[in-house]
Amino acid sequence: MSSKVTIHEVARLSGVSIKTVSRVLNREPNVKNDTRVRVQEAVAALNYRPNISARSLAGSKAYLIGVFFDNPSPAYVTDVQLGAIARCREEGYHLIVEPLDSTGDVAAQVEPMLHTLRMDGVILTPPVCDNAAVLDVLEAEGVPYVRLSPDQDLGRSASVRMDDVRAAYEMTAHLISLGHTDIGFIKGHPEHGASHLRYEGYAAAMKEHGHAVREDHVEQGWFSFRSGFEAAERLLDRPDRPTAIFASNDDMALGVMAVANRLRLEVPQTLSVAGFDDTPGAKVVWPQLTTVRQPIQAMAAAAADLLLGGATQAEGDGAPPSRLLDFELVVRESTGPIG
Repeated sequence: MSSKVTIHEVARLSGVSIKTVSRVLNREPNVKNDTRVRVQEAVAALNYRPNISARSLAGSKAYLIGVFFDNPSPAYVTDVQLGAIARCREEGYHLIVEPLDSTGDVAAQVEPMLHTLRMDGVILTPPVCDNAAVLDVLEAEGVPYVRLSPDQDLGRSASVRMDDVRAAYEMTAHLISLGHTDIGFIKGHPEHGASHLRYEGYAAAMKEHGHAVREDHVEQGWFSFRSGFEAAERLLDRPDRPTAIFASNDDMALGVMAVANRLRLEVPQTLSVAGFDDTPGAKVVWPQLTTVRQPIQAMAAAAADLLLGGATQAEGDGAPPSRLLDFELVVRESTGPIG
């Protein structure tokens, strides 16, 4: 069938009114199940594709969900998009991805988008999710939002998170179990809440296992390959270099491995390297990277689910809805016993 199939034809084939077809397409409640099935079968038989502009004009919804980000990791942003798109498509919504410069006037960036696009909800990724100016604008405009991995003011909105502290703790404990006591750590972007949480987990594991956190073995990174490369140069250009380095994301860990290769340090025989996120690069580098699998796509899908279900307000206990997803420690060839 061509795209010229109309809602009138769907109504005729299913034997219901145009209004009923519209209610089914818009997933409104109070439609009998057999009626809903009949309409859905007619839609499938005719290959009917509703016009999203017409749908938005006919009701209060625009059928658009936004993702706001300011993140240097392309793999992270891609996974967020994939997870959110999959859930939005199930409900007939479209996804709009908008970069923000969180160092600039975010209100001036966000307000025009909200007025022009009429988004039904927004997913906020770190560090935008902790930008008070962005939250203020969304609330003033009455746009629902869900935050991914927020670090501040957790009771302000719905959120989806994983336990970054526990994940970093377990990765550090894994390195300690291999015999490493001098473990270098590369922090993530200081404006990302997860950066502080991952360092907290690393430090807690070191302390609990009786090892001091050496400040000269901790370097600041920015979640980019270049920052990991430069941090690794500082960590490894010393006689008492660490025997293992845990980077706060995979991009920085790949930078560490590049420096190790340049210095002819065998991984993992001479230097063990671990990352965080389990991005595609973790599996194509050699040796493959030991990392924490963060369920980014699932987190984005869960955020979209909260928006589409209207579950962004406080529940009965007065707290906004929050979902905590599991992580997985993925042990590959880049970590091994101390040489």
